[in-house]
Amino acid sequence: MEHVAALLLVIGCSDTMTDCRELSVPVSVFETFEACLAERPFALGDLQGRTPRVMGECLAVDPALEDDYDQLLWTVRPDGRLVASLEISGALVASNGARPEKPYLQQ
Repeated sequence: MEHVAALLLVIGCSDTMTDCRELSVPVSVFETFEACLAERPFALGDLQGRTPRVMGECLAVDPALEDDYDQLLWTVRPDGRLVASLEISGALVASNGARPEKPYLQQ
């Protein structure tokens, strides 16, 4: 069985960064964080043109908890920075920075 160690989250936004949504990618889970980082530029390149702005982040995932995550939260800050986190019952367990202010996507 393959263990997930990283998740690639890709978000597309309008020019004004006020309308953002998750974009699907062919591969969004990876066995290592490094594999996610290596794939990220290719995934972002493939999605250029689908929305005016495309951004993506890799989130490290604890393989022991991979089936327990119940929320993927993200926000795009006014400066264009994507902030994302994975949570279990409201407890932050993985993040690429500060905790997002509100849930935009819930699994």
